[in-house]
Amino acid sequence: MTHGRLLLIEDEPALARGLSDTLRTQGFEVTIATDGAQGLDAATRGTADLILLDVMLPKVNGFEICRAVRAHGLDVPILMLTAKRQEADVVLGLNLGADDYIIKPFSCRRTRRSHKCVPAPSRARSHAGDVRRLPGGSRGTTGDA
Repeated sequence: MTHGRLLLIEDEPALARGLSDTLRTQGFEVTIATDGAQGLDAATRGTADLILLDVMLPKVNGFEICRAVRAHGLDVPILMLTAKRQEADVVLGLNLGADDYIIKPFSCRRTRRSHKCVPAPSRARSHAGDVRRLPGGSRGTTGDA
C-alpha cells in the first residue's frame, strides 16, 4: 500500500538516499531529483502528492521551484528542507507557498510529523501564496519538535 507519490528534490546524495529509504519504508513512492532543473521539471508536471524541497540546489534554487509550482496553480504540499536558517529565508519560503520550512540538520521524526500536519490541498489554500497556521503547529519551525 502506498501513502502517495513524494518528490524529493535534494542534491546531497547521502541525505537523499537516507530520506528516500525511510520514506519508502513508510509506504511512499519516492522520486528523487538531484538538481534544481530536474526538480523544476518533475514538480511542475503535477504528479507528486508531496514535495520535499531543498533550497540551495544547482541550476535552479528551491525558492524558484516553489514559486513555479504555485504559478502553475498546483496545490501540492511543499516542505522546504534546507540549511538556510535566516529569518528572511524562512519568511520568503513561506510567502512563496511552502507549507513548512525545516532547517537542516533535522530528524526524520520531525519530517514525519510535518508531512502529517500538512492539510489536504483542497483545504490548504484559497489561492497560491497564502500563509496560514497548520493544524498541530506553526509554520517555519526548526529542528526536532
